[in-house]
Amino acid sequence: MTSEAIVDLTALGEDFTRDPYPVYAELRERGPVHRIRMPEGSDAWLVVGYEAGRAALADPRLSKEWRNASPDLGVQQVASGTTMLSSDAPAHTRLRKLVTREFTPRRVEQMAPRVQEMTDALLDTMLKEPGRADLVEALSFPLPITVIGDLLGVPSLDQDSFREWSNASVSATALADRLAAARSMSEYLTALLADKRENPGGDLMSALIHAADEDGDRLSGPELLGMAWLLLVAGHETTVNLISNGVLALLSNPEQLAALRADFDGLIEGAIEEMLRYDGPVETPTYRFTTEPVDIGGTVVPGGGELVLVAMADANRDPARYPEPSRFDIRRDARGHVAFGHGIHYCLGAPLARLEARIAIRSLLERCPDLALDIHPAAVTWRSGMLVRGPESLPVRW
Repeated sequence: MTSEAIVDLTALGEDFTRDPYPVYAELRERGPVHRIRMPEGSDAWLVVGYEAGRAALADPRLSKEWRNASPDLGVQQVASGTTMLSSDAPAHTRLRKLVTREFTPRRVEQMAPRVQEMTDALLDTMLKEPGRADLVEALSFPLPITVIGDLLGVPSLDQDSFREWSNASVSATALADRLAAARSMSEYLTALLADKRENPGGDLMSALIHAADEDGDRLSGPELLGMAWLLLVAGHETTVNLISNGVLALLSNPEQLAALRADFDGLIEGAIEEMLRYDGPVETPTYRFTTEPVDIGGTVVPGGGELVLVAMADANRDPARYPEPSRFDIRRDARGHVAFGHGIHYCLGAPLARLEARIAIRSLLERCPDLALDIHPAAVTWRSGMLVRGPESLPVRW
């Protein structure tokens, strides 16, 4: 069967942006796949539920390569260069292998003292203010962007311009604005890479420029540009929203906040996993396109480059996988969530995002024992579009 009426998510407006979970749950009750109109304006097939979503994330018939997109979709690639996120095996395997050699768990773990130092400096600045701040401005945004800048060897990263370009490229703004932002970012990154070639340092970007495997294979110019784009945008956007969404969940659930405060050592890691499950930073991943007809729970999604989105946000709230899924419970075993994806495109930066969130949230709570929301949760404004999920601002007081 393929003759389902289109569910127009655009028509749901702000309500859907603020809280998409009931809409996804209602669709899940009807079946695992639906025709939708995205807030971005294009039509797509949306996969809901844990089992169907997890299977779709790892299905090789759903391609990440834009050349497989149907020209009738009316969507256009925004990111520049060639990235792991827009390639399939074997090209993806090759790219990931070259990056994994340099972006190791050891490199991430060695960053912990520096992440702590950056967090402390940002909190010092925030706490000089008279008892209230926007947490996104004070901590959630500047920490990940500074960490990524440090990692890539760009400590003087133009954060304001970069934030503007990044926000425009991943949110549901007009396509012309997204493409203009992408052009500006590409020019910036191209100049940055040229500088790194001339003046290499001990940073990840310098290492990637010169990285080669045993056969002498190395990243090409477009691949390096794509990698810089991916590390900078994906490397900070997800963590910004993980920190903001996590703090919002804690402040909206005082008994969970009290439990965490009473046992940071025992509960912080599980709390981060529950934050990822409960309200993760990525609502649906980047686009996938059908290379042949795919049967999902009895519905056949045609081949020929149809656009498929996986509602990772819904997979993590499927009662078949997590009992009482809409309850935030930091003692829950949240393992198995798909907040970082699943399959060959599982997020390479997951260990860094977890490290930053652990340090940022613990430090914030330790230094602000009376931290509270300075806004009603229903009044929080959320970022538009179906890719990233997070508040535009998060007023707090202490």
